[in-house]
Amino acid sequence: MGKTKQEIEALEDRLLEFAARCGKVVDALPDTRLGRHVAGQLVRCGTSAAPNYAEACAAESRNDFIHKLGVALKELRESRVWLQLCARCELLPQSRLVPLTDECVQLMKIIGKSIGTAKSNLHKRTTRRPEAQS
Repeated sequence: MGKTKQEIEALEDRLLEFAARCGKVVDALPDTRLGRHVAGQLVRCGTSAAPNYAEACAAESRNDFIHKLGVALKELRESRVWLQLCARCELLPQSRLVPLTDECVQLMKIIGKSIGTAKSNLHKRTTRRPEAQS
């Protein structure tokens, strides 16, 4: 809501690329108890922001849009934590995880700003005063 088709497609493409990169990280995780656990969690949250964003773009109302963007943001936050755990536990080299974690943070900022803008616009619409009647 409020973005050009080109901006929507560019963000969706970044989210899809993020999901693909998460999938590659998942496939590279070690076949250990921790590696399998993290893989299961990261494959779910790391691949869900893109479809949740796509659903937000097809929202039926501004509130629906805000809610669905919020779900995408939650999934990105969770992805960031799992990526940080991978780094902390040395499951994969930092050189592989840092760029993906950075992209995750950038995407979180974009989605978070979009939520803030949508909430602000919603508030503006609900606080408009009707013109004085004569």
